[in-house]
Amino acid sequence: MKAEQILHIKNMVCPRCIMAVKDILTQLEIQYQDVQLGQVIVSDQIDQYKLLTLDDKLNALGFELLEPGKSALISQIKSVIIDQVHHKNEPFSINFSALISDNLHHEYTYLSRLFSSVEGITIEKFILLQKIEKAKEYLIYNQMTLSEIANEMNYSSVAHLSSQFKKETGMTPTQFKGQTSHHRKPLDKL
Repeated sequence: MKAEQILHIKNMVCPRCIMAVKDILTQLEIQYQDVQLGQVIVSDQIDQYKLLTLDDKLNALGFELLEPGKSALISQIKSVIIDQVHHKNEPFSINFSALISDNLHHEYTYLSRLFSSVEGITIEKFILLQKIEKAKEYLIYNQMTLSEIANEMNYSSVAHLSSQFKKETGMTPTQFKGQTSHHRKPLDKL
């Protein structure tokens, strides 16, 4: 029976990242069962030489192979949040603490303390930064009104969204929308 191995990869934030990691695995002839944001399940144990080669190829594309443990948990927390905010078509009315806890099989209080101690911000602040980036995306594409964006992102009102947006960006959503160049941050830099 083959022994599967789970690899945790930092900075995987989008479907293109998944494709890039799959390409690397294929180049190195590493058999995998599944590739998700921040995680790869390989079919068999990888020898040390191939693991180092994988790490080099991942680093060349801005990814990082994480050692098992706390940094892998941090990466998993980020991946769950990024996936929910940027890639799911479900409303934002979900309970993030329950989602994170269920996905990582740890108590939320432990994960929250770990995240804050390593990242220097709370999970809630990280979620807020992700939501602001998603709001910027909606504003840039100009397909929704501010009211629709607030509703889509589960804000209690347009005023609440505008207040948080201004606090994080220094400008209102309308001012941001009126700019000729939009300053967005890559998701792996939040």
